[in-house]
Amino acid sequence: MKLCIVFTALTLFALSDGMPPLSRDYNSHCRCVEVESRIIPPDSLRSIKLVPEGPHCPDTEVIAGLASGEKVCLNPRSAWVKKLIKYVLEKQLHQQAGAKNRV
Repeated sequence: MKLCIVFTALTLFALSDGMPPLSRDYNSHCRCVEVESRIIPPDSLRSIKLVPEGPHCPDTEVIAGLASGEKVCLNPRSAWVKKLIKYVLEKQLHQQAGAKNRV
């Protein structure tokens, strides 16, 4: 009986030790605590990251990388952010369609 318990404990230790750690991007809550509604000039935007709603957060999050290196959460309910999201999603669809045509 003791041998069975030791074997089970060692097996569990070996399995948990070999598991990869959670990535730095893993987050169990919303990333955006505050959102910005002001219009950001296009030349100041360097990147846009869309984080879809899910168990971690009930809202879609829009994170803009600025030329200054700062990251700002945009209000996904603002009219200009909705247009930006639509543009980004359409661009991704065109890129995916172009990649499929090349294959």
